Amino acid sequence: MIEDLDDQIPMMPPAHMRTKVLNLEAHAREMPQVELLTNHYFADGMYARELFHPAGVLVVGKMHKREHFFIVTKGVVEVAMDDGKHTMTAGTVLVSKPGAKRALFATENAVYMTVHRTNKRNLDKIEAELIEPDRKALFDASNKFKVKELT
Repeated sequence: MIEDLDDQIPMMPPAHMRTKVLNLEAHAREMPQVELLTNHYFADGMYARELFHPAGVLVVGKMHKREHFFIVTKGVVEVAMDDGKHTMTAGTVLVSKPGAKRALFATENAVYMTVHRTNKRNLDKIEAELIEPDRKALFDASNKFKVKELT
């Protein structure tokens, strides 16, 4: 999937890359979906979300309202984002900017996490605080597939 985002992409302006990621997301909605195992951690004013991403699976993330950390803790993911396509391996730490939109394809089984500032502990309230509204989102704040909307 992400191979369609050829090696020339890093030279493209951010608006072009965003369009490619949104188009990829639209096509991915038509494909079978996979729920990723997701763990949630809370500490003094912080929330961390850990995702286990199997090799060969494409994920298009939601847009966040605030800066946060994105950390690859295991494996390798190809990541398409506003400034181009990047290979991220275990140990990569990225400060994700507000409004960033990413598509991730795991070339190896991967684990990554996002770390956010919030005092909330309810996942729906956290999503409302940190994530831009997306009525087309296929997954809820717990990262569970919204089956009822499709029936």
